[in-house]
Amino acid sequence: MTDIIIRKAAVIGAGTMGAGIAAHLANAGLEVVLLDLDADMARGGIARQLKAGGFMMPAFADRVTPGSTGADIGLLADADWIIEAVAERLDIKHALFGAIEKVRKPGSIVASNTSTIPLHALLEPFSDDFASHFLIAHFFNPPRQMRLLELVSGPRTLPAVTGTIRHFADARLGKSVVPCKDTPGFIGNRIGCYWLAVGLDQAIRANIPVEVADATIGRIFGFPKTGIFGLYDLIGNDLMPNLVRSLQNTLPASDAVQTVEAEPALLHAMIGQGLTGRKGGGGFYRRSQDRKSSETIDLASGAFRPTVPALSDSLTASLGDPRALLEHEGEAGRYAWAVLARTLAYAASLVPEIADRPDLVDEAMRMGYGWKYGPFELIDRIGARWFADRLAARGEPVPPLLAVAADLDGFYRVGGGKREVLVPVDGQSRYAAIPAADGVISIAALRLSGTPVEENAAASLWDIGDGVGLLEFHSKMNSFSAGLIAAVTQMVALAPGRFRALVIGNDGPAFSAGADLSAVLQMSRDGDRDGIEKFIRAGLKAFDAVRDSTIPIVGAGFGAALGGGCEILLHCHAIVAHAEIGIGLVEPKVGLLPGWAGLTQLLVRLQERDADAAATATAALRTVLPATTSAGAFDARAKGFLRESDGITMNRDRLIGDAKARALALAADFTPAPRATLSLPAPTMLTQALDTLVAALGPHDLDIGHAIAGVLSGPAIITEAALTERAVDAFVDLALTQPTRDRIEAMLRTGKPLRN
Repeated sequence: MTDIIIRKAAVIGAGTMGAGIAAHLANAGLEVVLLDLDADMARGGIARQLKAGGFMMPAFADRVTPGSTGADIGLLADADWIIEAVAERLDIKHALFGAIEKVRKPGSIVASNTSTIPLHALLEPFSDDFASHFLIAHFFNPPRQMRLLELVSGPRTLPAVTGTIRHFADARLGKSVVPCKDTPGFIGNRIGCYWLAVGLDQAIRANIPVEVADATIGRIFGFPKTGIFGLYDLIGNDLMPNLVRSLQNTLPASDAVQTVEAEPALLHAMIGQGLTGRKGGGGFYRRSQDRKSSETIDLASGAFRPTVPALSDSLTASLGDPRALLEHEGEAGRYAWAVLARTLAYAASLVPEIADRPDLVDEAMRMGYGWKYGPFELIDRIGARWFADRLAARGEPVPPLLAVAADLDGFYRVGGGKREVLVPVDGQSRYAAIPAADGVISIAALRLSGTPVEENAAASLWDIGDGVGLLEFHSKMNSFSAGLIAAVTQMVALAPGRFRALVIGNDGPAFSAGADLSAVLQMSRDGDRDGIEKFIRAGLKAFDAVRDSTIPIVGAGFGAALGGGCEILLHCHAIVAHAEIGIGLVEPKVGLLPGWAGLTQLLVRLQERDADAAATATAALRTVLPATTSAGAFDARAKGFLRESDGITMNRDRLIGDAKARALALAADFTPAPRATLSLPAPTMLTQALDTLVAALGPHDLDIGHAIAGVLSGPAIITEAALTERAVDAFVDLALTQPTRDRIEAMLRTGKPLRN
């Protein structure tokens, strides 16, 4: 930590990146100045970010002040952090830095978002004072969603400056900050651009069908489903050659990037025809003229043809095993080896040139390019010894670090309960523990370091220190089966005897996707009213145990927190939510209403801030019947799922640690809040809202809407328990109807809601 505090920021350059960075700084609560050649260009950048979703809430755009680099350069005078995001030309950047140097306040930090120009070249004409407060902070696009921030400091950069930006980007912007060496392309683009260029080059050489190429260099290796060609289209077919050429212009002749063609003839012709990718209405893929189907380019002829399934004997024979695919001598197997052997060997040859440790490279590729596994993790998955031997057998060079990893059976190992990585130091290589940032609690690290206090097939109870426990679910998508409900009941009851506070936090893509619908469907088919009611009451018992616990329980919500996942969070004494949480009572999508007191707890929150019974009941109906999911935590707060006192964490990695801190704060003097009484309006107050909602929904939604309105209607002053009893009865009635069975069956079969 340092004594440099960032309260106001400025971004110069209102293009896609600059405006996106400004929007995300506003998301973090900063006052932001956005400058371009004229103020209208800056205003245009703000408008584009509003349309593209760069702001977590539209109102956050008011935090950004537009201006021009001429008339308004003085607005930088009180900025704590100034970020340059203009054209990648050294002369333009030098002129801009000269203007900044004249107006910046002492101690302010200046950063460039460059991805191609070395830091030493940027700073060559500038004073030591300017250089001591300067670094490269390379964001990835779009800045709100992409977690990677590559940070490059120079020999003259003050450690306090680097520390300030690293901590701010981590805690306030939610970034995974990776320190990089001052080398061309840093980490992400150095490896990522080479990977893409090799994938394009090898597919053209072998005339691999585009669909086969993308299926091959895709999910089987943990790469994004776009594969090579889909990602070219996404990035921009006109941009990619420039990125590759930039690397070729700055790297030595011996570098492997010089062996690929930046703009093959086919790509050159496509750019000439305006086939620049998704932004240009088509690239390697495009919609047919009637917009009803997809077309794909033929790499040999350049003509479009209907998109076909990716059929390959190699893909079929490998059965999802990456090594089996690399070993297969069919078309896709040969292509997989041609791309992966070059890419992985290239990555192994670049440490410590681009970063001090392999795990930093892996993190950059996961966060910046969406790889499930970084290159060194992928080598370990296919076998470091096998990979090195196969390279050698084919006469291809084996990078020194790979040779060491092959002898030691991998780049990673577990030692002393911690994950360790092979690190090159002074010509030698040794394993070193991977450090975790302060305040970060990882479930994966917990699993390596010890055993849970209590565990069964559905959940685990961990000790995370300072008298705080962690309740973790591990059912499929963390959904509430009968087993998980029983485990929650049991472990919440155990917690007060062992801990003074508890966090409910999970791993994976979803906090919880809701209830186990298959069990409800089977009981509905059997006409088992008693079984359905028993299932719902078991869940209520578990969630009431959370609500009535004698120690504070804090929910650490993230990702999808839907249906039952939302309801258990609403029963916690406090919530700390990741900024990008999608939380909602979505039961109407499957023909139901919230049965585990979700309606009750939402209405409690709405009436805490507004005593108008008609307004709050209408708001609950308008939120629940369309199965609204929040567009992030700030939106969840606006909709009433989060209280003003609930926390919002920008960095997903810090979520459990922040929830633990909140739980400890509550534990100091904790008493469960008393149950509320609720005011319900006359039924007619909800009729108009219901009529307007069902017009845009399916016929069965009218039945669901009437059921929700029946739960929320009075006029009456009612207890939480009485309102919940109404919801239980309505849930069971709906669950036994055929339209609800149809919705559940469709959701289980297709993953999509049926509007019947």
